[in-house]
Amino acid sequence: MTRARIIGVGAYAPKRILTNADLEKLVDTNDEWIQQRSGIRERRIADETEATSDLALKAAAQALERANLVPEDIEFIAVGTTTPDMFFPTVGNIVQHRLGCGRAGSVDLLAACAGSIYSLAFGSQLIQTGKYRRVLCIGAETLSRIIDWTDRGTCVLLADAAGAAVLEAEEGDRGILDFDLYSDGQYWDLLYMPGGGSRHPATRETVDARMHYAKMKGSEVFKVAVRMFVECAERILTRNGFTVDDVKLFIPHQANLRIIEAAAKRVRLPMERVFVNVDRYGNTGAASLYVALEEAVVGGRVQRGDLILLAAFGGGFAWGAALLRW
Repeated sequence: MTRARIIGVGAYAPKRILTNADLEKLVDTNDEWIQQRSGIRERRIADETEATSDLALKAAAQALERANLVPEDIEFIAVGTTTPDMFFPTVGNIVQHRLGCGRAGSVDLLAACAGSIYSLAFGSQLIQTGKYRRVLCIGAETLSRIIDWTDRGTCVLLADAAGAAVLEAEEGDRGILDFDLYSDGQYWDLLYMPGGGSRHPATRETVDARMHYAKMKGSEVFKVAVRMFVECAERILTRNGFTVDDVKLFIPHQANLRIIEAAAKRVRLPMERVFVNVDRYGNTGAASLYVALEEAVVGGRVQRGDLILLAAFGGGFAWGAALLRW
């Protein structure tokens, strides 16, 4: 059976580190409060010269190098992002040109933080159709550009980064085994940005009303997110004849350590088999899963033949899971 196998991973985080101590000077918060509620100690923030495509380009170039490929080998680019450089052209278009991928097709997928799992699933399906052999999947965000720095409920969480994975068609048992994608629009008002679209286009009034910043109802998001993690993880394992005992490593979207711990406990996965880096990066949206995967691979947490479970959720709500054999 032809599967899409990850043959190269890359990641990039901006150089600027914003610690909890730094945030204490900007908003009414403190290190203890932030760590107790999120597990985050620090996060990366893009400088004024960096846009989402700049971060994506660096992660993509690293993934290509590790895959021993040149840009011309890529036939399609799928980018998950909530914070594109502009409405159009897409981040995928910009990366395709700047990376030098010939006339490779490209698309941006907007599924908030679940853009990671959505772009990976999209790329996998393109390969399984037989139409494409190599697809570049990217998750990239500059969430600091939509942060209200007076709102401690969001500014302590969101951050900037990019990650990438090169998929290649391969016959056999390795690669992406399965994925599930879901959405439920009834939860839209738990996590959203009201301004900037066709309902509330940019005007002096929407800017003054601070409508161009992310809004979140934290406690409600927590409850729904844990349930989503658990349901999609259990469903994909059962459908493929596995149990949590078969999973060598669970790599979840790094939104909040408390959400990760609660989800792992409910599916009976010990934290030793759960990858966590939210303490150092914060919530980097659609980049989160790719950045975590890259660190897990480079750090030796993933070995050939391991069964890896990935899961992510984001505003909308959109969520999903993927199973892969490394």
